[in-house]
Amino acid sequence: MYPLGFLPFFYSLVPEWGAVGFALVIPILVLALWFYTIVTRSSSSAQPDDTPVYLPGSSLLHILPFFHQRFDFINQGFQLAGQAIYQFTLLRTPVIVLSGEAARRDFFQAKDLDLNAGFKFLSGAIPMMPGVTSNLEARRIALIHKRLVSAQTTERLARLLPQILEDSRRTLDSWGFSGTFDPFERLPELIFQTTVRCLAFGELADDRAAVARLKHLYDTLDTATTPATVLLPWLPGPSAVRRLLATKRIYDIIGGALDARTAGGVARDDTPQMLIDAGDERMIIIGFIMGLLVAGARSTGTTASWLITFLSGHPHWKAKATEEARRLVAKHAEHAPTTASPPPQGASPQAPRHASGLSALSATLSAIPLSAWETETPVLDALIRETLRVAEPHVAMRQYLPPDMHDEKAEPLYLGGKAVPPGAFVMYPFSDVHLSPEVYKDPWRWDPGRTEMSLKAPYAYVGMGAGSTVCLGKRLATLELKLITALFVLGFDELRAVDGTGAPLAALPRPNWNDILTCRPAAGSCYVRFGRTVAGTGG
Repeated sequence: MYPLGFLPFFYSLVPEWGAVGFALVIPILVLALWFYTIVTRSSSSAQPDDTPVYLPGSSLLHILPFFHQRFDFINQGFQLAGQAIYQFTLLRTPVIVLSGEAARRDFFQAKDLDLNAGFKFLSGAIPMMPGVTSNLEARRIALIHKRLVSAQTTERLARLLPQILEDSRRTLDSWGFSGTFDPFERLPELIFQTTVRCLAFGELADDRAAVARLKHLYDTLDTATTPATVLLPWLPGPSAVRRLLATKRIYDIIGGALDARTAGGVARDDTPQMLIDAGDERMIIIGFIMGLLVAGARSTGTTASWLITFLSGHPHWKAKATEEARRLVAKHAEHAPTTASPPPQGASPQAPRHASGLSALSATLSAIPLSAWETETPVLDALIRETLRVAEPHVAMRQYLPPDMHDEKAEPLYLGGKAVPPGAFVMYPFSDVHLSPEVYKDPWRWDPGRTEMSLKAPYAYVGMGAGSTVCLGKRLATLELKLITALFVLGFDELRAVDGTGAPLAALPRPNWNDILTCRPAAGSCYVRFGRTVAGTGG
C-alpha cells in the first residue's frame, strides 16, 4: 500500500545517465513551469472589480518567500497590493490572503471552507499516507474527530492528569538540580513525551528511547518539507525520499505497537485501547495517532517553549503564577500524599536522589481535581492566552469547496467584499489581528494583564481557532500547559533568561513569525537558567 517503490523504479529506467540525467531534468522542468505560469498569469490580466488584486511578478518568484519567509511575504504583499485582500499563485493555484475585521468575520463564519484540504496543500508538514493520514473519506475524518473528543472527556482527562505530571517530573529530574537549558529544545521534548502518553500507546510512552525516536522522525518531516515536496509531491527528490522514509518509520513504530497490543491480548487504559475496543479499523487507529502527535511535536511544544521563556524574563508574572498554584494546593491538596505516585507501567521506579522534592510536588498537584485546573486558574489562563497571541505564527488555511464545486454555475464566496472562486485557497494570518496595533497596544509586548483581552470586537482573539474551527485538542493541550507550568513555578526557585555565556538577558528575543512551525528565535540567543527549590514545593 505504501508507495515507497517509485524511486528505485524511476532510477531503474535510467541506469546509464542516472544522476546526470536527473540533474538535466530539473532545470528543464523549472523552465517549463516558469513558461506555464507566465502564460497562465497573463491570461488573467483583466479581472472583475470584485476579484482580489494579483501580486505582481511570476508565481515562481513567490514560492521561496512564501515557504521560507511567510510572515514577511504576507505583510509585504499587503504593501505591494495596496489593498486589504490580495491573491497570488503557487504555480497555477490561486491563493487569496485576507486581512481586516470584515474579512476575518466572514472567514470564520463561512461554510464550505475546507480546513483539511487547505492545510494539506499549503502546509505539507504532516506525515502523508493515503488512506491513513490523507485522502480520507468524510466519514473517516468525522470518526477521527469523534475519537479525539472522546479522548478528552472529563473522566479520561482526570485519569491522565497524574500521568502527565509524572512524565513531566521524570523529564525534569533528568535535567539535574540546577543548570541551563534551551527552552526551544527541551520543552518540545517534554510536551511530546506527555502527548505520546495521552494519545498513543502506553508502551511507547514508557520507552523513552522510542519517544525520542518518534520525535526525531517528526522533526525530520519538518526539515524535509520543502516547496518542492509540497507543490510537486510526485517529484522524486532527496527531500521527498527523506519524508517518505520518515513517514514509513513512524508508521512502522505505531503499527508495531498496535500489532503487539492486539497479539498480546492485554488491554491498557490508554487512548488507542479506546479505539481498539470500539472496533475501529487498523488504518484509522494508526492514522489517528500519526496525525495527532503532530500537535505535540509542534504547536503545543512551541507554546510551552515560549511560555516558560516569557516567565523566565518576567519575574512578576512568575510570582503571580506561583501564588496561584500555591492557592490551588492549599485549597485542594492540603492532605495530599507526600510520596511520589507510582511511575507509569513499565517505567523505571528509580529516580535521582535529589528528585524527592519534585516527586512530592507531582503527587501533590495530582491531588488537585481536574475541575479546579480548568476553572480556578485565571492567571494560568492569561499566561497561555497571551503566549498564543504573541508567539504562535499560525495562518488559517482553507479551500473553498462548495457542494456544486464542479458545476459551471457554482457561485463564488464573498469574503470582505471580494470574490473567492470555487477551488481557490484562502489564508487568514493570525498576525493580522494578534499583532495589530489598532487592536492591541504595543502588540509585540507580552503582557497577560492587558485589558484588550476582553475586547468585544468580532474574533479579536483567535488563539486556538475561532468560529466552527476551534482546535479539537484544545482541552488536552491547555491542561498539559497548565500542569507543566505549575511544576516549573513551584519546583524552581530560579527561572531566569540568560545568554550563551550565562549572563542575564537585558531583553527577551522577539518570536520569529517567519519560522512557521516553532516561532523560534535565532539559535543560541536565549537559554533558561534554573535552580530547584529546597523542598520542591515552592515554599
